[in-house]
Amino acid sequence: MTLVKPIIIPHIQKERDMNYLGFEKTTVRKTVKNLNHLLANYHIYYQNLRNFHWNVQGENFFDLHDKFENLYNDARLKIDEIAERILTLRHKPMSTLSDYLTYARIKEVKETLPDREMVLTLLENHKVLIEDFRKVLASAAESGDEGTVDMIGSFLENIEKSSWMLDAWASKHAVFDHVW
Repeated sequence: MTLVKPIIIPHIQKERDMNYLGFEKTTVRKTVKNLNHLLANYHIYYQNLRNFHWNVQGENFFDLHDKFENLYNDARLKIDEIAERILTLRHKPMSTLSDYLTYARIKEVKETLPDREMVLTLLENHKVLIEDFRKVLASAAESGDEGTVDMIGSFLENIEKSSWMLDAWASKHAVFDHVW
């Protein structure tokens, strides 16, 4: 008798009994796929931050060198939390650089940029991460996965604030509308 190996979707392990979590397996698979894409984008974002931290020059060196370090330390922690959430959902996180480069929409920055361009690039990276957060939030909410919703909701709030601060630094004029 020949044993047939099951076909496994890349980066999603063979489904295990998840009754202790109480999730619908097919809905969780959508959340895991979205989390893996977020993970890929976060890895490239993280490397861009390291690049900028090491290569920033000029009159804003001290401020941006420290800011980039804070951001990449934060990104490193979030990468770990995302991967561990995927494992909690009983699936496998992406874990190779080649997969990150294949699936990420954020592109690695290969050249040295002026400081303002670095900040603007990070804001573009944030835009992609925010889109990914919202996809994860939608699929996790659909499956009743409050743990993922809570985690990603806090990530979204944090990156929105960081984006505001980076945008304020890079802006040449005020960007607020008076609504009172």
